Amino acid sequence: MTMIQCISPIDGSVYAERPAMSLEAAAEAVARARKAQKAWARRPLEDRVQLVLKGVARLNEMSDEVVPELAHMMGRPVRYGGEYKGFNERSNYVAAIAADSLAPLVVEASDKFERRIEREPHGVVFVIAPWNYPYMTAINTIAPALMAGNTVVIKHATQTLLVGERMVRAFVEAGVPDDVFINLFLDHQTTSALIAAGNFNFINFTGSVEGGRSIERAAAGTFAGLGLELGGKDPGYVMEDADLDAAVDTLMDGATYNSGQCCCGIERVYVHESLYDAFVEKSVAWVSNYKLGNPLDPETTLGPMANKRFAKVVREQIADAVSKGAKALVDPKLFPADDGGAYIMPQILVNVDHSMAFMKDETFGPAVGIMKVKSDEQALGLMNDSPYGLTASLWTQDPERAARIGREIETGTVFMNRADYLDPALCWTGVKETGKGGSLSVLGFQNLTRPKSYHLKKVTK
Repeated sequence: MTMIQCISPIDGSVYAERPAMSLEAAAEAVARARKAQKAWARRPLEDRVQLVLKGVARLNEMSDEVVPELAHMMGRPVRYGGEYKGFNERSNYVAAIAADSLAPLVVEASDKFERRIEREPHGVVFVIAPWNYPYMTAINTIAPALMAGNTVVIKHATQTLLVGERMVRAFVEAGVPDDVFINLFLDHQTTSALIAAGNFNFINFTGSVEGGRSIERAAAGTFAGLGLELGGKDPGYVMEDADLDAAVDTLMDGATYNSGQCCCGIERVYVHESLYDAFVEKSVAWVSNYKLGNPLDPETTLGPMANKRFAKVVREQIADAVSKGAKALVDPKLFPADDGGAYIMPQILVNVDHSMAFMKDETFGPAVGIMKVKSDEQALGLMNDSPYGLTASLWTQDPERAARIGREIETGTVFMNRADYLDPALCWTGVKETGKGGSLSVLGFQNLTRPKSYHLKKVTK
């Protein structure tokens, strides 16, 4: 029997393990979810919404277990209290818009015809969730999918092995019927085989670009809908009229919070030459204040990366950039806990350019490059010089200028004077190798349902 193991970044020990399901057992579980879907969809929408909210509330009651569990599995310090703020905000928002988002579009309601378009659930939705924000990313799809009348199968990343199990437990304890929301422990081969066999009507995957390609290959010919949120290299652009202190505070937090392991984290910053020196100086001071250490210690502000192999990529990118002329500005003496493994200090690089992998490839760690620019045109060219496009952060006091530049950026979301935030009222989406589809907002409900047209001619006597 193959065991799936979560290796804790705290000390490299096996924190949790579960047996991988066989293809036959997994297919049987999905078949039960499919059987349960019709009855779930027939329940009144408000009943489904309220049951999902009860599941969310039940998970909130588990915070004493959830928060240290996350620290053990992926290294986020307990002082930050888990992911409840975003988890609750997103759940509550989609609940508030569910009725309007799923309401029929009535074309005609006369004595001769009823013509309308209704939204119908896809059926079984498969959520393959990542480890970096394991609750918030998963709820983006789970909550609206269930509210819309789908049943949901979740497979969580090995690094956060227990999250799917805990979410399902919370929702079932809150009254969601058996088989409406289920968790499976699967290896990659079984996951691909389930998809290829056409077991799912919609698949949402958050993860690497190569992982997204694997999902697309497995789903080829099944005609299942796909939502893919993949890699990122999100830029910030600080213009000459920016609020300097606010820009430093937000962009450095966006670059380093959660040890830089954020889909929409800031990985590269372009600063107008008039503010460049001050921005760099303030940024180095800001980042140098972190305390790197054991995430179970309430004094720790920066924990280890989720796995030492992720930290290895960050160190290799930094070393390569330095060998090509970049300069690292954060003093290693301030971070004695950096052990060359999962515990890695934050870093700021200058004298960087786009010939370096550090400024082109996804880093996904607590390190950021800062470049000096002379104009909007130069900044725009650099921001678009990337295979990715999730968010871009613009810093200016001129909304018209931000909107003008934003229209030219190849990205899914344009921020002005903020970064690293997911607004549930807006569609979360990306372009290029960041993926396709979108979650949350009214468009998220549309992606998790299909249109069904009714053309009813009335018989007149």
